[in-house]
Amino acid sequence: MSGYVVDQLLDTPTLSLHDVVCDGACRHKSPEECATGTHLVFPYRGLFMHHLGQDRDAMAEPNQVMFLNDGEGFKVSHPVAGGDACLSLSLSQEMLAELTPKDQLRAGAGLRFDRQQRRIDPRAQALVALLRHGLRRGAIETLEAETLGLTLVRRVLGERTSHAAAASWGRRKLADRAKMIIAADLSRRWTLGEIATETGVSPVYLTQVFQQVEGVPLYRYQLRLRLARALDLLDQYEHLTPLALDLGFSSHSHFSAAFKQAYGRSPTEMQRLTSPRA
Repeated sequence: MSGYVVDQLLDTPTLSLHDVVCDGACRHKSPEECATGTHLVFPYRGLFMHHLGQDRDAMAEPNQVMFLNDGEGFKVSHPVAGGDACLSLSLSQEMLAELTPKDQLRAGAGLRFDRQQRRIDPRAQALVALLRHGLRRGAIETLEAETLGLTLVRRVLGERTSHAAAASWGRRKLADRAKMIIAADLSRRWTLGEIATETGVSPVYLTQVFQQVEGVPLYRYQLRLRLARALDLLDQYEHLTPLALDLGFSSHSHFSAAFKQAYGRSPTEMQRLTSPRA
């Protein structure tokens, strides 16, 4: 499809992984596409809107996993310039059925996810980065990649390690507007008042709604987006101070402390994990 670059990273009887990069040319809704197979899609750069039918929209960004159901038609759009990049993971229907809690599936619809997305935790983001960088650079072998892939699926479908938004449509839309504002200038040191003004609500209301929709404060959500971008860019920086400053952190130490708290490893340790093995 025009505008997409798809790179196969792994294909075994257990699972397949593809790196999918979109240039974001479709700012408005694209022509309808149809998923072939069931996919768990992990955005790691940029964002896009996933449209089902007339009134089911969900924002795909690095704090979420998106579910594409086999044979289900959908459209995409890019409200923020820059396109997106995602790791797409697929398993057999039998394996997905074994891993997926029944309450996350549509009643009487076979194996179809009920929701378009779930929020994932930082450890899931780290697994996505380990898989993508590790396979690209030959740092992990097939058996390890399969095991990490299954661990990732279990983590993003687990009630303790993922979150499904339970707010009204209007409140989810308000949270999405705040996300778009942050994503459009990820390194900017936004104030709460600036974001509230851009969304047209009071700071108090914005913080209450965002916490209800996403289960975390707005400032922490922004931090996780920055750290997810750092995971994407780690292999492009020899020195970490420029990366920290480019992403809006005040210093190398501030960045490293936040990174280790989120992912359990320092940026340097993560770089070593994805380095080619001798």
